[in-house]
Amino acid sequence: MFWNAACSDWADRIIGRRSLLPDLPWFEPEARRAHAILSRLRLPDVPGKPMMGTALSPWLADAVRGVFGSYDRALNVRHLREFFVMVPKKNHKTTGGAAIMVTALAMSPRPRAEFILIAPTIAVAELAYAQAVGMVEADPVLATKCHIRDHRKEIVWRTTESFLRIKSFDPKTVTGGKPAGVLLDEIHVIAEQHNADRVIGQLRGGLISQPEAFLLMTTTQSENPPAGVFLAELNKARAVRDGTLAAPLLPLLYEFPPGVDWRDPGNWGMVNPADGYSLDVDRLIPDYQAADVAGIGELRRWASQHLNVEIGLALKSDAWAGAQFWEGQARHLPLDMVLELSDVIEVGIDGGGLDDMLGLAVLGREASTGDWLLWSHAWLHPIALERRKADAPRFRDFEAQGDLTIVDTVGDDIAAVVDVAIRVANTGKLDKIGVDPAGLGGIVTALVEAGIAQDDVLGIPQGWRLTGAIKTTERKLAEGALHHGGAPLMAWSVGNAKVEPRGNAVIITKQAAGFCKIDPLSALFDAAALMSMNPAPRLHVDDWIG
Repeated sequence: MFWNAACSDWADRIIGRRSLLPDLPWFEPEARRAHAILSRLRLPDVPGKPMMGTALSPWLADAVRGVFGSYDRALNVRHLREFFVMVPKKNHKTTGGAAIMVTALAMSPRPRAEFILIAPTIAVAELAYAQAVGMVEADPVLATKCHIRDHRKEIVWRTTESFLRIKSFDPKTVTGGKPAGVLLDEIHVIAEQHNADRVIGQLRGGLISQPEAFLLMTTTQSENPPAGVFLAELNKARAVRDGTLAAPLLPLLYEFPPGVDWRDPGNWGMVNPADGYSLDVDRLIPDYQAADVAGIGELRRWASQHLNVEIGLALKSDAWAGAQFWEGQARHLPLDMVLELSDVIEVGIDGGGLDDMLGLAVLGREASTGDWLLWSHAWLHPIALERRKADAPRFRDFEAQGDLTIVDTVGDDIAAVVDVAIRVANTGKLDKIGVDPAGLGGIVTALVEAGIAQDDVLGIPQGWRLTGAIKTTERKLAEGALHHGGAPLMAWSVGNAKVEPRGNAVIITKQAAGFCKIDPLSALFDAAALMSMNPAPRLHVDDWIG
């Protein structure tokens, strides 16, 4: 039976800068031996090459205790098989990871056991290998016990012929073995590569045959909104930490609890456990100030890497002005609520090519306040998953979250859009349906055949002619008068939007965004162009009779 590694008081521990290790019956002999070995390893890139034990970061000490103290050598049983560590940059994560794997190599009783450290890039792999080799060569005892094979990026323990191999992530070379231990460094970068989820699944499969085998993931927070296998692994680690999921996994997540101001340098030590050891957080202040001056996009990128602040919108210097207000306007707002609370409703539709999203925006005007209420959805053909392989995991995330539907048959997306439009029309509150003229074709035909009056379907001029709708939407967000359901797909679309100034006009186009999808946002602008005309509510039949 595996151990429950939940840590319900993690927020108090983070704030108090205490250990995040839950109270478990650790196997002390294994934990102490691993700690002693790792503490004797020398830092090869520090003047004087001091032993790691002289400045052992708390996160590393906890990770060592977790990895090795959860293994019962007498019964050959591992009670925790996976470990997820998230610490910011400058906390010696790559060096610490290399030290853990050298320690595992030294402690392994299995003949010819294979240990693998997988880095996201060749450069990081070279660094990790240099650190591991440097630790071995700096210790006379280890130097005699190990054989360095530079041509294979491999360290062999002579007595057992066990070996540690360090390589960059490549689906063709990292699978196929039966490792006794695997470390994945910077899982958020690895997750961006094609088939990362499949490869990690195969690595897990290879570990099953070894009772003592472990999988350790180390990472900083992603520079972009978490997606794909990184999002899945992060959510799993959080669920175990919070006690909502039982799994043989130890999470060590250095992130701010809700309500803590990440902009206050006095709080930075909470999520930087190496503060006072290998890091002085005060030295981060000039970089923070420079990022703040550079703009919200650079500030968020900096915060994600140095403070593990999760990014909701990927804001850049050419970002749409409304993006910085987007997150603050999220509320619970399902379609039924938009239909119920609104006195008039506009529908916007955009996109729909085979490798394009078909975006739909239902924009209502709240009867009691006049605020705008948005519900959005999108549809996608499977062909887009093949042509946009890098984004395929993200699209699957949106599908699981309920914001995106991946259709099997051409035409199913249009049929679904028509169903929503008819549902809106049946409320008696529909004013018009706005569509990008380039995409009218089959959508208009389907709407009319379903009973929508052709005069109620309008082509919305695009390009500079959409400037008024874009600026009105910006103002509504800034005023707090546009509310949306907080859909991750819509946040991604907003973050993808890039602005092209043209004189006094503001242009947001698919061309400017490149391969990034903005169709759901474009659908909102189509609906906003109609709502900006301040339409009067349509009278119901009952109103005429009354």
